Parts: sequence; structure tokens; C-alpha cells
Amino acid sequence: MPLSATAWVRKMRGGSQAHMIVAEDGHSYVVKCKQNAQHRRILVNEWAAGILLEHLGIPTAKPEIILLNDEFLSANSELKVVTGSHEKPVLPGWHFGSRVPVDPSRFVLYDYLPDALLSQVANLRDFLGALVFDKWVHNADSRQCVFFRAQIRHYSDAPATRKTGFVAMMMDHGYIFGGPEWKLEDTPVSGLYPRHLVYREVRGLDSFQPWLDLATNVPLSLLDTIGRSMPEWWLNGDRTELDKLLEGLWRRRARLPHLLEDMRNVRGNPFPNW
Repeated sequence: MPLSATAWVRKMRGGSQAHMIVAEDGHSYVVKCKQNAQHRRILVNEWAAGILLEHLGIPTAKPEIILLNDEFLSANSELKVVTGSHEKPVLPGWHFGSRVPVDPSRFVLYDYLPDALLSQVANLRDFLGALVFDKWVHNADSRQCVFFRAQIRHYSDAPATRKTGFVAMMMDHGYIFGGPEWKLEDTPVSGLYPRHLVYREVRGLDSFQPWLDLATNVPLSLLDTIGRSMPEWWLNGDRTELDKLLEGLWRRRARLPHLLEDMRNVRGNPFPNW
């Protein structure tokens, strides 16, 4: 069941014109509306990404369906979509929310860390898993993430400890499947995190385990789950196109080793040790 929005916090940066909203469970969510400036299919992509990343065991914001009802929208006029000089109201209904991993009123989320801190991120290897994901789903955007301080035992294979440190969480997946185009193309440079330091441990395809095996052996039932759980209001008649897209994703998984190897041939090879 969707979570009802209870409070508007602020508008977020970015082309989707998302908003931070508090829901009835007390958590803050970054909410992308169906009428966002990029396309309604962005919500479909985000929902699918959440399910696939959970299967791969890669930290990502927990996805939820957020209900914006008439009463909430009437009380929060900031919720609107701006296109050029035109403003459109957000329609009441189910929208997509990514749970903010920490309480934003008490903790800081960082978009960027200097190299000295980036190299110490507790789950740095998860960037390799994220790259497997991004090549599989054709993320037409560069890899997006946020950093925050947390107990590292929750995000790494380190022995049980109460030690805190920086961890990375992957987010903003609206441009998987080529964005609203819903195409699975081979573009070697897509999906890369701009800071190639995160790939320094890559020595070969084995460096991308266990994520490579998890993706290539994904159960067909997981893709069926994506289709069954997708709100029809987001699809807006695109059910057949979504089914075709998921069938293509199923076939594409076998090509993942080739897609990763192809990245070695791009200018500025991101894997200098491979």
C-alpha cells in the first residue's frame, strides 16, 4: 500500500524536479511525480531499479509509492512542474519515493568526497557491482550516488564493529533503460562513475563478482515481479512495451561480460590495472 505524504520539506535539484517529502511512516523521501519534466516512465525505471539492486545486494534508497492526495496538494502549492514559462499542478495519485537514508535534519548527505576520503569509503567495491547493474540495464546517465556517515558493519564485510565511516549509496536511476526511450543499447562509456579511483582494484572479470553471477543468473520470476508490481497509473498504457523491455533485459544478461570488457577500449580506460 502507498504511504501518504504528511509534510513538504523542499524542492530538490535536478531535471526531474523532485521534492523532499515526509510520509506517514516518519521517514523523508525524495519524490518524483508522474508529471515530472523528464517523463512518467522515469518512475517506472526507478521502481524497476530498486528491485534489481536489492537482488544484487547493492545499497540503494528504499523505493516506496507515495500518495499525494488533494488535501496535501492544496496545502502545498510548491508542488508543481515547471516547463519553460509554464507551470502545471501535480495531479493527485501515486508517485515514486526514494527513502532518504539518514534523517536530513540531523545528518549530512554528500554528493562529493575528495579523493583522500573517497578511497576510505567502507563499501567502495559496491561501485563495481553498480557498474555491472548499469551496463546490464543501459544506464544512459553517469553513476549517481550519495555519501554519509554510518556504522560500516551495515555496509561492508568488515567484522562486527561499532566503528563509523563514510559509506556510499547508489541513487537516481531514472535514466536506466536509456531513460524514457526504453532502449537497451551498447554504449561503453555510459554508467561510469566520473571518479575512476573507485575502479582501481579491477584486475579482470572476476573483480565484478559476485554481482556478475547474480545478474547473469537472475531468476525470471524477479522480472515478473517488476511487471506485476508496477502501478498501472505510471504505465499509462505502456504495459506491452514494458513486457518487451523486460524480455530484452532477460536476454541481455548473458552479454554482460562482453559489455564490461568493451569498456577497456574507451579513451581513458577506467580500468588501468586490467
